[in-house]
Order: sequence, then structure tokens, then C-alpha cells
Amino acid sequence: MRIRLTLAIAATALVGAFVAPSAAAAAPQQIIGGGTVSSAPWAAAVFQNGSFACSGSIIASRWVLTARHCLGGSMSVRVGSVYRSSGGATSTVSASYGRYDLGLLYLSSAISTSYVMLASSNPPVGSTNTIYGWGRTCSNCDASAQLKVASVRTTTNGASDAYGGPAIRSTGVNGVAWRGDSGGPQFYNGQQVGVCSTGNGSTYQNYASVASSRSWIRSVTGV
Repeated sequence: MRIRLTLAIAATALVGAFVAPSAAAAAPQQIIGGGTVSSAPWAAAVFQNGSFACSGSIIASRWVLTARHCLGGSMSVRVGSVYRSSGGATSTVSASYGRYDLGLLYLSSAISTSYVMLASSNPPVGSTNTIYGWGRTCSNCDASAQLKVASVRTTTNGASDAYGGPAIRSTGVNGVAWRGDSGGPQFYNGQQVGVCSTGNGSTYQNYASVASSRSWIRSVTGV
């Protein structure tokens, strides 16, 4: 799993931050600010080799959407619990697919829950969106035990994700994404518009555009 973060105070990649796709595997990130979530049946915590790696969302009974840079190793997911280490339903991952910084996980067993709806267009510039994740709650904190949420404001739909693909850039309203939030969803009007890819942990984040890869997601998953 790789998470790439460009820090305003340093130009080096940090372990556990969003890192360049060619760098070594990194540990998770979490939302700084925002608040905790009491219910999220669609939420998916993504694990690599038994350790928490990234956030994600379930889009169908056997498909989880996360970041491509989160793919690797022996993978599993916990779905439907706001606690990344307990509750919900679990499944191993039998196959994975990636395009730009979007990753699709095919689950070994089906999970029945509420699935997210995927957007067919990017959010309007200036709109307020919500982001979710189990990432760090401060620069050097551990990953959050409970799912967090924050409000962000879209500034452009012309940004780039960690692989150079189309992305949505936003600034924090009451929180920003950080390590471990990678792969987590961004919602506008009840639909998922983005997947957490990069950010600086203080002022902005880039989320890979779901709408730009909507036909690819459909071709792989049927969703």
C-alpha cells in the first residue's frame, strides 16, 4: 500500500503518508479535524497482511472501491462497522484491479449491506462535500479506531491523483484527509464522487475522480 502526501513544510515522502507509487509501502493516514461517525454500513476498512492499510467503500456485494496505491500483499476487508478492528462483516480479497488511483477489490465472499451509489459527474466547484476515513487524527497520531468524517469544499476538478489521473481537489471546511484516509470516499449529494489519493495534511486533498472512470468501473464490476 502506498499513500502519497506532499507536505507544505517538507518535500520528502513520509512513511504512512500518501507516497509516490514507486516508493516503499507506507502505513495508514486519518482525518484531521471533523468528527466521528456512529453508523456507516457501506464503510470498508482495508487490510494488508493483517494490518490496517486504507479506507474504502463497498459498491456491490462482492466489490470494494479503494485507492490503487492501497493494493498489494494478502488483502482483506471489514465492512459495515465504524470500528476498523471490530464488528461488521469480513472477507478476504481474491482479486484486485486498478486504473489511475482507483482500486477495485473482488471479495471471496459476498457481504449484504447498504452499498454506495457512484456519481456520473464531478461535484460543482465551490460545493461542500463530505469525506470519510480511519486515517490519523494528527500529524503523528496512530490511525483512528473509529471512522471519521469531515466537510470539504471543491476548488477544482482539474487536479491529478497519485498516478496522474483526473482528480477533484478540495480544501478543508472543518477537517482534511491524512494518512490512512487513502482509498476513502468523498460524497456529494449522497453519491460517491471521489477516492482519497493525495494531500498535504493541512490545507487540501486530491480525490481520484469516480466519474472519469465510471465506464471502467462498470466494465470490471457490472455496477
